[in-house]
Amino acid sequence: MTDVTLVLRGGTVVDGTGAEPVVADVALTGDRVAAVGPGLGAPAGARVLDVRGLVVAPGFVDAHTHSDVVPFMAEPQPFKVLQGVTTEVVGNCGNSAAPLVDERAVELHRPISSTVAAGVDGHWNQPRTFAEYLDAVERYGPTNHVASLVGHSTLRISANGMAERLAPGALDRMVALAEDAFVDGAFGLSSGLIYAPGVYADTDEVAALAAVAARWGRPYATHMRDEGDGLADSLAETFDVARRTGVRVQVSHCKAAGRRNHGRAGELLAALRAARAEGVDVHGDAYPYTTGESFLTALLPAEAQVGGRGALVARLSDPATRAALRDRALAGGPGAGSWTQTTPGGVLLSMHAETALLGRSVADVAAGRGLDPWDALCDLVLADPGAMMVYELMAEADVREILADPLVAIGSDNSVPVGNAHQRGWGCFPTVLGRYVRDLGVLDLPEAIRSMTSLAVDALGLPGRGRLLPGFVADVAVVDPATVGHAGTPQRPWERPTGVRYTVLAGRVVVEDGEFTGVRAGRVLRAGRPERPARQGVAA
Repeated sequence: MTDVTLVLRGGTVVDGTGAEPVVADVALTGDRVAAVGPGLGAPAGARVLDVRGLVVAPGFVDAHTHSDVVPFMAEPQPFKVLQGVTTEVVGNCGNSAAPLVDERAVELHRPISSTVAAGVDGHWNQPRTFAEYLDAVERYGPTNHVASLVGHSTLRISANGMAERLAPGALDRMVALAEDAFVDGAFGLSSGLIYAPGVYADTDEVAALAAVAARWGRPYATHMRDEGDGLADSLAETFDVARRTGVRVQVSHCKAAGRRNHGRAGELLAALRAARAEGVDVHGDAYPYTTGESFLTALLPAEAQVGGRGALVARLSDPATRAALRDRALAGGPGAGSWTQTTPGGVLLSMHAETALLGRSVADVAAGRGLDPWDALCDLVLADPGAMMVYELMAEADVREILADPLVAIGSDNSVPVGNAHQRGWGCFPTVLGRYVRDLGVLDLPEAIRSMTSLAVDALGLPGRGRLLPGFVADVAVVDPATVGHAGTPQRPWERPTGVRYTVLAGRVVVEDGEFTGVRAGRVLRAGRPERPARQGVAA
C-alpha cells in the first residue's frame, strides 16, 4: 500500500457488479484501484477524502451519446463529470465523426455533425480518417474518457453520398472503411435506420457491415428502423442481422414510441429475452424520460433528404412536393418519419438558427405565423436544416418498465450541451439515482449502479472499467443518495445536477465538493490498444 495516492474513507461501496453495498475504504494507486476494504491504511503523502454517508461507485459509463465534437469546443465541458460519468460512448445512431473521405462527404455530413451548434464548424469540418478523428480528440483533450463507434450513415455518405441506391462498388468501399475504423480502434458499429442515408439501406447492407464488426469481436448498436408502429418488425430485423453474422447487439434507447404504442414496453423486453434464449447476444440502453431529442428532419419522410441539403431545400420550397411529403408522413410505415408519433404541441425546438424560437413548440410557431403546423415545420427546416427538437414520445409506465429490466443499461442519448438541448445531457444519471431509485423505487441502488457501469462495459467491450475492484481503472463517482437529482426542464435543461460530490478520472479528482476543477483529464480509448495517459493542458 506504499504507492497509494488517494484513499476514499468510510463510504458505502456499491461496486458495479450488483452486489450488496458494504461500508469500506477505497485506495487508489495512480490510475488504478489498489484495494477495497475496511480500515485501509493511508501512507504518508496520500490524500484522504472522508466520504462517510456517501455512495462510492465505479465512474458511470454513458452507453449512448452524441458528444462526438464536444472535445473541440473552446472551453472544457463538464456536463458529464458533474453527473459522475467518466466514460462516454460516441458515434451512435449511425452518425460518427469519421471517416469522411473528401470535401463532398464533409459537406453532406455537416447537417448531422453538430459542429455548427457546438461552435466548431470553422476549424473542425474537414476530411479525416477514423484514426485522425481519435488523434484530434486526444490532442484537444476530452473532459471525460471517450470511446467511439463507427457509424453506418457516415460510412454510406463517404462511399455513396446521400443517394438512395448504392452505386456499384459502394458497399465494398463501406466494408473497407469499416475495416479501417476497427483497425484504428472503433469499439463497434452503429446504425440509425430512421435517418437519411441509413434509412435507405436494406438488411443485406446492414448485415454486410455487421459481419465486419463480428469478425473483430465488436458490437453492433442500432437505432432501429422503427421504434413505434413497426417495433416488432424492427426487432426481428435486428435479430436477423445478429443471427446471420454472429455479431452481438445493443438496441439503442429502448422505447415504445408514439401514442399508439404506449404500453408495448413489455413486448420489446420479451423480444430481447426470447432472442437471448435463442443464442443472440443482445442488450439495450435507455434514458429516464418520456421525451426524446432528434433532428427536426426526423419528422419528415426519408425521401425528403435524398440527394442532400440542396435537394431537401428544393423539395420543401415546392408547395406540391411539400404537400406530397405531408401525405406520406400521415400514411405512416417505414421511412415515413416521426410526424404521427407525436403532436405539433409536443415538439419543442432545442437548437435552431433562430435562437428566439428555442423552447417553443411547432404548434406555437404555427399559430404565431398563421400557418398549418406541417407548413410551419417545413419552414423551420428550411431556415435551419440542422435544427433539433425535444419531443414527446413515450409513456411513463413504459419508461419505468424498461429502466427496471436487467438487460438495459443507461445511455443519455445527449446532443451537444448548447441551446435548449434535452435535459438528459445535464441530468440523466442523477435523475435515475434520484427519481427512479430513491423516490420511486423502480430500481434498487446496486442494480441501478450496475446498469450505469458493468452492464454497459460488458455489452460494449470497454476493458478495465465498470467495477470498483483491485486492478480496474480508478474511475470513481461519489454520490450523496439523499440529495442526488436534477431539476432541469425543457426550458431550463442546463440546471446543475445535485448530490454528485466527487468524480475521479483515472485517479485524478476532476469534481471536488460538487465543483469541476477545470482539468481536461479524459483519455481517448481505442479498442484493442493500451490506454495512454491524459495530456496536460489543451491544444490551441
